[in-house]
Amino acid sequence: MAIPHGKTIVTVEEDPMSNEPLWRPKHVEDTAIARLATLCSGRAGRPLPDFDALHAWSIEDPGAFWDAVWDDAGLVGEKGATLLVDGDKMPGGRFFPDGMINYAENCLGGPADAEAIVFRGEDKVERRLTRGELRAEVARVAAFLSEAGVKRGDRVAAMLPNLPETIVTCMATASLGAVFSSCSPDFGERGVLDRFGQIEPTVFVACDGYWYNGKPIDVSQKVAAVASVLAPKALLVVPYLDPLRASELAANVADATTYDRVVGERTETEPSFTRVPFNEPGFVLFSSGTTGVPKCIVHTAGGVLIQHVKEHLYHSEIRPGDRVFYFTTCGWMMWNWLVTALASEATLILYDGSPFAPSHRVLWDYAEAESVTLFGTSAKYIDALKKEGARPAQTHDLSALRTICSTGSPLASESFRWVYDAIKSDVHLASISGGTDIVSCFVLGVPTKPVWAGEIQGPGLGLAVDVAADDGSHLPAGKGELVCRRPFPSMPAMFWNDPQGTKYHAAYFERFDNVWCHGDFAEWTEHGGIIIHGRSDAVLNPGGVRIGTAEIYAQVEQIPEVLESIAIGQNHDDDVRVVLFVRLAEGATLDETLVKRIKTQVRTGASPRHVPAVVVAVADIPRTKSGKITELAVRDVVHGREVKNKEALANPEALDFYKDLPELRA
Repeated sequence: MAIPHGKTIVTVEEDPMSNEPLWRPKHVEDTAIARLATLCSGRAGRPLPDFDALHAWSIEDPGAFWDAVWDDAGLVGEKGATLLVDGDKMPGGRFFPDGMINYAENCLGGPADAEAIVFRGEDKVERRLTRGELRAEVARVAAFLSEAGVKRGDRVAAMLPNLPETIVTCMATASLGAVFSSCSPDFGERGVLDRFGQIEPTVFVACDGYWYNGKPIDVSQKVAAVASVLAPKALLVVPYLDPLRASELAANVADATTYDRVVGERTETEPSFTRVPFNEPGFVLFSSGTTGVPKCIVHTAGGVLIQHVKEHLYHSEIRPGDRVFYFTTCGWMMWNWLVTALASEATLILYDGSPFAPSHRVLWDYAEAESVTLFGTSAKYIDALKKEGARPAQTHDLSALRTICSTGSPLASESFRWVYDAIKSDVHLASISGGTDIVSCFVLGVPTKPVWAGEIQGPGLGLAVDVAADDGSHLPAGKGELVCRRPFPSMPAMFWNDPQGTKYHAAYFERFDNVWCHGDFAEWTEHGGIIIHGRSDAVLNPGGVRIGTAEIYAQVEQIPEVLESIAIGQNHDDDVRVVLFVRLAEGATLDETLVKRIKTQVRTGASPRHVPAVVVAVADIPRTKSGKITELAVRDVVHGREVKNKEALANPEALDFYKDLPELRA
């Protein structure tokens, strides 16, 4: 799938505080989007001179658009005679209903000597794999899985860090036409079983432990306990902390062996690929589980592949030989997004561990050493880096870096400006937003459009993204629900154990008939971009006015004394009042002066309606395993309601700080 690309040259406005974009692209005619637009213009029978015109046609004729993506990207497989059936139904629309494809076959091409994976586990472990070495390892693990009884449609579940072995296992599973699912090893035993127990994996793959902040974390007992309940046909143990410990674990669990033994005892060098129907399950991902047992979301092999390839080639300008990094665990959908970059013949730059061990320099040291071209992270990391006083532009050679992606939560305008000032002035900063539900993005970067502070550049090609009013109608201005009005390939095939589709329908289509309602509070901008104001279920309603929590965070976290914050609506005097909890920097005190500064910042930066009625200092803020703060859990604790699934939180003990607070009784 090697695709020639020209070079995109960019410039940045000198005054980022002016009413001008922070970044403008040049030579857009050399981008992959321009190449795709030329192809699509011929098929549309009319000029498609810019991104907006291309996007309009892509949702006007989605079957033809995704057919063009398949051809331009050079996907391997058979499309079949029909491009789209039931294109007016959500759920129900299906792309390439007669198509046959294999995800791994499309990811594992390329020159044998080209570098496929570079890995660092803090400063403890390093590993490199060429594409030839990756294919050989995939072939050997696939042979083991097949011998263990894995066949088309069976599940392989992996509780692993972001290791090369995790990617090998994923590709080996996909090569057999089986279904892959993963989670991070920092999940508790109950959290793993709540996920993998639903899908009954044929093979369970796990590590002996992992490193975090320089410390070894042994999970061998947890692995043994989970395996005893899952009762897979085989347990494959990946040695990460200690080969001896991994061997001991394998020796003490029935039907277990080690990864090193599997790879070392086999001689296969090339995998074979079982092509499956385009819309057949290929991956299972799980919701965060903060409101109950995690939803078990089944994604199709073909839908994930073509959606990711579209986002990589046209929205991220990933080219053969690029070096793509995303800071993620295997419990976050961005891991799946990262892995598919192999299909664009990019090199994956993997990291496992703390992004601040031993210091805030660690990821930028890595980016410099490996000439990273796309650096992906979360908005929270960018904010933490800013508060650390980091300035990678002055300390590192980032000349190879072309794109920075940010997701996980909205990126504030000030953080946009800080990136251009402190990291790199001539970089495409792409704030992106989507989710596990679609294992991709609804709104994201556009390399041919300017970057404006605080704005996501535009909707994804082929996605009929809109902002809806309360009655479901188009909302051209103002805040409403982020929706998608037409089917797209990476819609879930189903939820596991939901034969009538009842849970699936309730999750996305209950609010508006035949329209996907994503659960984000959003608005269009005058530039055709999108601003996400937070999750709809966390929207505050003081005096009946809807306020997005992200609008408050963007202001509060500009204050140096505040490391991070979380806002909820508290029922009070027959209304709702805004309560803001802040985690302060070391040595800072929440006195009257700081409270006044916080309220003034919110009032002037947002509006008087956003000003919190109460500000409370807390020692910690609860978050999910993927680092997202959990307003709903805090709201439940404040109102004396049970938090249904604390196992889904990375730090459930933090909830204790919100119980029976005297500040909230007045």
